[in-house]
Amino acid sequence: MGWQTTSDVAGFLAVAGDFLRAERARHTVMLSVTESLRANRPASQPRHGAGAAADPDRSPVFGWWADNADNADDADNGETPHVTGAFMHTPPFPLLVTAVPAEAAADLAATTLAGRPVAGVNSYEETAAAFAAAWRERTGCRVEVQRRMRLYRLAELSWPDPRPAGAPRIATEADAALVTGWFNAFAMEVDDAADADQAAAVRDMMSYGGVTLWETDGTPAALAGVTRRVAGMVRVAPVYTPPELRGHGYASAVTAEVSRAALADGADEVLLYADLANPVSNSVYQRIGYRQVEDRVVLTFSGQ
Repeated sequence: MGWQTTSDVAGFLAVAGDFLRAERARHTVMLSVTESLRANRPASQPRHGAGAAADPDRSPVFGWWADNADNADDADNGETPHVTGAFMHTPPFPLLVTAVPAEAAADLAATTLAGRPVAGVNSYEETAAAFAAAWRERTGCRVEVQRRMRLYRLAELSWPDPRPAGAPRIATEADAALVTGWFNAFAMEVDDAADADQAAAVRDMMSYGGVTLWETDGTPAALAGVTRRVAGMVRVAPVYTPPELRGHGYASAVTAEVSRAALADGADEVLLYADLANPVSNSVYQRIGYRQVEDRVVLTFSGQ
């Protein structure tokens, strides 16, 4: 069967949803982004997929991989295949791919996504390398490592000690301009699709109370966002403190607060990613109770 694709998020989840939920931590980004897209249908696509109506090349596309030998009969009978891999491409963000065999990653680059504006790939080391090699062979692009990331899972929450001054509160519509500015600053700082529609991301996240501010003396000092709960799991992202306010423990406190609130709200797994090039954030998250799960790499393509 190989790769099958669709632009319909509901259709994608109908086929690949069980596969993604079976290892929800490993597939946290794909689950949370597709949940946001599903929740926002049919009005417009949020952050992942903004601009799709005006530019088909920016329209999200999804796909799944199934083993030919095991699933030929299922396909002939119109039954749901046994999915063993998946991808999601929501420009301007890099292609997101689950762990798949090298030949599947190469086929995705050489055939399935030919003609798509793929600016990079986010996956496991072996999968990303196989996709990048095939993409470079087809396009002649340069491949560079943009970021290495570590996924953490909350074990036992521990509050920062000493706890910083201030208190948390849920961001409201009156905070939208501030929060959007901080989302933009975060995206620029981590070089994460800075041309994405951060205002749409803020509207979406604030619609379900997903942004928390840490305030001191009535002034916001840091923020943390959380994804919608899906498959019993939420992910903390983004976490941001303006440079001039760093070093006071505000990010630790607001991260601990949104983690506490997620558990109190019914989540049974709380996750977050940290850039391995940032030892401070990795140390902070471990001190408040997060433990390593796995690593991923983001490769970028230029000169295509």
